[in-house]
Amino acid sequence: MFNKRNLPIILMVLGCGIFVAFRSLGFGGNPPATKYEKILRNVGVMLEDVHYSPKNIDDKFSKEVFNKYLGEIDDEKDILLKSDIDLLSSKYSTKIDDEILGKAPVQFEPAVAEILKKRIPETELIYKEILSHPFDFSKDESINTDYDKMDFPKNDTERKEAWRKRLKYITLQRYSDLLEQQENSKGKEGYVEKTNAQLEKEARDKVSKLMDRFYERLKFKYSDDDRFNMFVETIVQAMDPHTDYFPPVDKRYFDEQMSGRFFGIGATLREEDGNIKIGELITGMPAWKSGQIASGDIILKVGQGNQEPVDLTGYETEDAIKLIRGGKGTEVRLTIRKPDGSIKVVPMMRDEIVQDETFAKSVIVNEAKGKIGYIYLPEFYADFDNQKANRCSIDVANELIKLKNEKVDGIVIDLRNNGGGSLYDVVQMVGLFVDQGPVVQVRDRDGKPQILSDHDKTVLYDGPLAVMVNEYSASASEIFAAAIQDYKRGVIIGSSSTYGKGTVQRNIDLDKTLGFADASNDLGTIKLTLQKFYRINGGSTQLRGVASDVVLPDILEYSKVREKDNPDALPWDEIQKANYTPWKYAYNLNPIISASEQRLKNDSVFNIIRADAAILNQQTDKPVHSLNVDKYREEQKKFRSKIKEIETLSKSSKELKVETMEVDAHKYDNDKDKADRYAKWTKSLQKDIWLGEAVKVVDDMVASKSLVYNK
Repeated sequence: MFNKRNLPIILMVLGCGIFVAFRSLGFGGNPPATKYEKILRNVGVMLEDVHYSPKNIDDKFSKEVFNKYLGEIDDEKDILLKSDIDLLSSKYSTKIDDEILGKAPVQFEPAVAEILKKRIPETELIYKEILSHPFDFSKDESINTDYDKMDFPKNDTERKEAWRKRLKYITLQRYSDLLEQQENSKGKEGYVEKTNAQLEKEARDKVSKLMDRFYERLKFKYSDDDRFNMFVETIVQAMDPHTDYFPPVDKRYFDEQMSGRFFGIGATLREEDGNIKIGELITGMPAWKSGQIASGDIILKVGQGNQEPVDLTGYETEDAIKLIRGGKGTEVRLTIRKPDGSIKVVPMMRDEIVQDETFAKSVIVNEAKGKIGYIYLPEFYADFDNQKANRCSIDVANELIKLKNEKVDGIVIDLRNNGGGSLYDVVQMVGLFVDQGPVVQVRDRDGKPQILSDHDKTVLYDGPLAVMVNEYSASASEIFAAAIQDYKRGVIIGSSSTYGKGTVQRNIDLDKTLGFADASNDLGTIKLTLQKFYRINGGSTQLRGVASDVVLPDILEYSKVREKDNPDALPWDEIQKANYTPWKYAYNLNPIISASEQRLKNDSVFNIIRADAAILNQQTDKPVHSLNVDKYREEQKKFRSKIKEIETLSKSSKELKVETMEVDAHKYDNDKDKADRYAKWTKSLQKDIWLGEAVKVVDDMVASKSLVYNK
């Protein structure tokens, strides 16, 4: 349904589309001669004239893209030589902006590709030669893995030495694991002792297979188009971390992940021994119906109808999935090898597959103080092309109704690891818990804020509420948490702050001058940052995220995984606050926060997590690693002891009494695989110490008599 709130953004996209059309047809410059030039020119126009906060596309920007792209294609700096970089720099480091703006033909990326075609066979010989000889792990040497601060090797000798150390380090990791496995297996039935030389050879063979697989991908999977797509992605990412370029197949995959629905064959895939294998089959779906496909079959090729099939040599699982999925009712042909060696071509018509594990679901946590409802929402999903498909706001409303019928005393909504999704559904979902009013402010590059509001006066649930978040709660999750916090409607509990993504993106098809989607899209799609989110209190969620009211110790607290850790992230700022009235029955959170802090202070598991988080982060971030097996194993022993300590204490903690509601008891009776996954999920909640503390916080809210009435 058309929404007037979206009119400004629609007009902006239409205007940009018309402008791109004029530029692409040659008005104001020469028409692009190739597909690559057309993509770059259209991307350049979008970045310059539509991006929320564009950088100047000039020589400085060109140098940034130059360095980023070379860092992407050779991130460990052991394929290209410094002479290659110097040659490319002298010709192209300040010319990429001209290519983007249509002032010069596309030459940089093809030049890089030509050099790679020479260097890849050279380095393939290097790793094969190095791995043909045993490593001496008794030597006292080390490797520095801070590749960003390193230069490219000056010559073949330096490059070979870089390869030797990297391969030795990768082999050492596997050799250490094999030593530990052997030590743990002593005295057990079937134990066969191997010498250190045999274990070293076994570890080296594993690394050799790993490298063979990687080079198969470089030689057979990566085409000129793939490398160019990576180049365009580097350009748009230099503007900000959330502007992306999608080739057509990647755009379809993105939409599928967003909606939780796709058209495929109904089988999971796994990578094993360099092959893509069939995992589980979904009962009633095309692969199952064929009667010719079984778990363990190897997929050799994927064909679209009668087209020439694509050989999967060098492909990873995600690449194969993108080929197997497609349009509704279209044919896909799998060439498979059975365990007995026979080869078959199996044609199937794609059918709709629903990933309902990504949809909202709920259970009840029974405590001595009462019943607490728990709603898990992994993402803010919506299918914009199908009004009858699942939407998270509707599904959460249904879960609330079910929990209210169970007469729960309070509710926990879990948004941990929820990376966001539909903005419309966030607004609707906040409206389930508050009276009508503003939910979020959105500002475009012209600076005028737009307020998105809930207009429904009804409140579906008005009881005690907690929202769980962590470092990976982003975008829509942060809008929801911020609104609940600003309205003083509930308590935010989790890591010190959320991810910090406060920007809005829209998809614009590069070959459709009016921005309309088309399955036959040839040039791809740009997901462009057009706007910025602001809380109703005026502050942005960008960079800073949402600070939790109740902070729980977290293993990832010190890890550099948030938006603020990306140098290209847009800055934090604030605008005027919106006109809103806090929840009239808001809780005084001070005694509730104090009670939680006291519990955490006396909790041995959380104390250990708090103490170990910094230590573990120091170890994982340490750039220099020993290549001596004794020193390496000692480091790993300390690291694993911390992890094991946390796991042991967590398992010994009191289990939560998690119960499935009667209305959901037979939900998966006709699908054993889904039933098993649902059972594993509920079991995992029983040992979730973070959920356990959230439940205690809600218990305190239920028992609290310190209500504050906001007139």
